[in-house]
Amino acid sequence: MNTISEYSELVQPNHINTAGTLFGGYMLAWLDLAAAKASSEFLEKTDAWGAVTRALDKVEFREPVFLGDWVKCKSTVIGTGSTSVKIQVKAYAESKEHGKRLACTADITFVAVVKDSEGKLKSFKHNLKV
Repeated sequence: MNTISEYSELVQPNHINTAGTLFGGYMLAWLDLAAAKASSEFLEKTDAWGAVTRALDKVEFREPVFLGDWVKCKSTVIGTGSTSVKIQVKAYAESKEHGKRLACTADITFVAVVKDSEGKLKSFKHNLKV
Protein backbone atom coordinates (compact mmCIF):
# COMPACT_ATOMS: atom_id res chain seq x y z
CA MET A 1 0.00 0.00 0.00
CA ASN A 2 1.22 3.45 -0.86
CA THR A 3 0.11 6.66 0.83
CA ILE A 4 -0.76 8.97 -2.01
CA SER A 5 -1.77 12.20 -0.32
CA GLU A 6 -2.84 14.06 2.76
CA TYR A 7 -5.61 16.62 3.19
CA SER A 8 -6.46 18.76 6.24
CA GLU A 9 -9.34 20.86 7.52
CA LEU A 10 -9.81 22.92 10.67
CA VAL A 11 -13.13 22.37 12.47
CA GLN A 12 -14.81 25.77 12.73
CA PRO A 13 -18.06 26.93 14.38
CA ASN A 14 -20.17 26.43 11.23
CA HIS A 15 -19.12 22.73 11.17
CA ILE A 16 -20.61 21.94 14.61
CA ASN A 17 -23.91 20.10 15.16
CA THR A 18 -26.36 20.48 18.06
CA ALA A 19 -24.43 17.86 20.07
CA GLY A 20 -21.35 20.12 20.00
CA THR A 21 -19.33 17.89 17.68
CA LEU A 22 -18.48 17.87 13.98
CA PHE A 23 -21.55 17.32 11.77
CA GLY A 24 -21.03 14.02 9.96
CA GLY A 25 -21.87 15.52 6.58
CA TYR A 26 -18.77 17.70 6.74
CA MET A 27 -16.63 14.68 7.57
CA LEU A 28 -18.07 12.81 4.57
CA ALA A 29 -17.32 15.75 2.29
CA TRP A 30 -13.74 15.97 3.61
CA LEU A 31 -13.21 12.23 3.16
CA ASP A 32 -14.46 12.54 -0.42
CA LEU A 33 -12.15 15.51 -1.10
CA ALA A 34 -9.18 13.67 0.37
CA ALA A 35 -9.89 10.62 -1.78
CA ALA A 36 -10.46 12.82 -4.86
CA LYS A 37 -7.04 14.39 -4.31
CA ALA A 38 -5.45 10.94 -3.99
CA SER A 39 -7.16 9.60 -7.12
CA SER A 40 -6.12 12.70 -9.06
CA GLU A 41 -2.50 12.23 -8.01
CA PHE A 42 -2.68 8.50 -8.82
CA LEU A 43 -4.02 9.25 -12.32
CA GLU A 44 -1.82 12.28 -13.04
CA LYS A 45 0.43 10.52 -15.59
CA THR A 46 -2.50 9.17 -17.59
CA ASP A 47 -4.77 10.87 -20.12
CA ALA A 48 -7.64 10.89 -17.60
CA TRP A 49 -9.40 14.25 -17.27
CA GLY A 50 -10.06 13.41 -13.63
CA ALA A 51 -12.14 11.02 -11.55
CA VAL A 52 -15.65 11.04 -10.11
CA THR A 53 -16.98 9.42 -6.97
CA ARG A 54 -18.66 6.08 -7.57
CA ALA A 55 -19.25 4.83 -4.02
CA LEU A 56 -18.52 5.51 -0.37
CA ASP A 57 -18.19 2.19 1.46
CA LYS A 58 -17.40 1.10 4.98
CA VAL A 59 -17.72 4.55 6.52
CA GLU A 60 -17.13 4.30 10.25
CA PHE A 61 -17.36 7.25 12.63
CA ARG A 62 -15.07 6.12 15.45
CA GLU A 63 -14.42 9.14 17.71
CA PRO A 64 -16.06 12.54 18.13
CA VAL A 65 -14.42 15.59 16.58
CA PHE A 66 -14.60 18.93 18.33
CA LEU A 67 -14.44 22.63 17.53
CA GLY A 68 -10.81 23.63 16.96
CA ASP A 69 -9.62 20.12 16.10
CA TRP A 70 -7.58 19.63 12.97
CA VAL A 71 -8.88 16.79 10.79
CA LYS A 72 -6.01 15.26 8.85
CA CYS A 73 -6.95 12.71 6.19
CA LYS A 74 -4.42 10.17 4.97
CA SER A 75 -5.38 8.43 1.73
CA THR A 76 -4.05 5.16 0.37
CA VAL A 77 -4.83 3.49 -2.97
CA ILE A 78 -5.92 -0.03 -2.02
CA GLY A 79 -7.19 -1.32 -5.37
CA THR A 80 -7.83 -0.66 -9.03
CA GLY A 81 -10.14 -1.90 -11.73
CA SER A 82 -9.97 -1.13 -15.44
CA THR A 83 -11.50 2.33 -14.86
CA SER A 84 -11.75 2.49 -11.07
CA VAL A 85 -9.48 3.48 -8.22
CA LYS A 86 -10.33 2.42 -4.66
CA ILE A 87 -9.03 4.71 -1.93
CA GLN A 88 -8.95 4.06 1.81
CA VAL A 89 -9.11 7.26 3.85
CA LYS A 90 -8.27 7.50 7.53
CA ALA A 91 -9.25 10.78 9.18
CA TYR A 92 -7.38 11.69 12.33
CA ALA A 93 -8.64 14.42 14.65
CA GLU A 94 -6.10 16.21 16.77
CA SER A 95 -5.78 19.10 19.19
CA LYS A 96 -3.88 19.87 22.36
CA GLU A 97 -7.06 19.47 24.38
CA HIS A 98 -8.20 16.11 22.95
CA GLY A 99 -4.96 14.61 21.61
CA LYS A 100 -4.66 12.67 18.34
CA ARG A 101 -7.14 9.93 17.51
CA LEU A 102 -8.51 8.01 14.55
CA ALA A 103 -11.89 9.70 14.08
CA CYS A 104 -13.28 8.18 10.88
CA THR A 105 -12.44 5.71 8.12
CA ALA A 106 -13.91 5.03 4.69
CA ASP A 107 -13.25 3.18 1.45
CA ILE A 108 -14.16 5.33 -1.54
CA THR A 109 -14.26 4.22 -5.18
CA PHE A 110 -13.64 6.65 -8.02
CA VAL A 111 -14.01 6.16 -11.77
CA ALA A 112 -11.46 7.74 -14.10
CA VAL A 113 -13.09 9.90 -16.77
CA VAL A 114 -12.30 11.79 -19.96
CA LYS A 115 -14.38 14.32 -21.89
CA ASP A 116 -15.75 13.21 -25.24
CA SER A 117 -15.99 15.47 -28.31
CA GLU A 118 -19.23 16.98 -26.93
CA GLY A 119 -17.65 17.73 -23.55
CA LYS A 120 -19.50 14.93 -21.74
CA LEU A 121 -17.67 12.75 -19.25
CA LYS A 122 -17.17 9.06 -20.02
CA SER A 123 -15.23 6.38 -18.19
CA PHE A 124 -11.55 5.96 -19.03
CA LYS A 125 -9.43 2.80 -18.88
CA HIS A 126 -6.38 3.95 -16.97
CA ASN A 127 -4.41 0.64 -17.09
CA LEU A 128 -2.81 1.25 -13.67
CA LYS A 129 -2.27 -1.30 -10.90
CA VAL A 130 -1.47 -0.91 -7.24
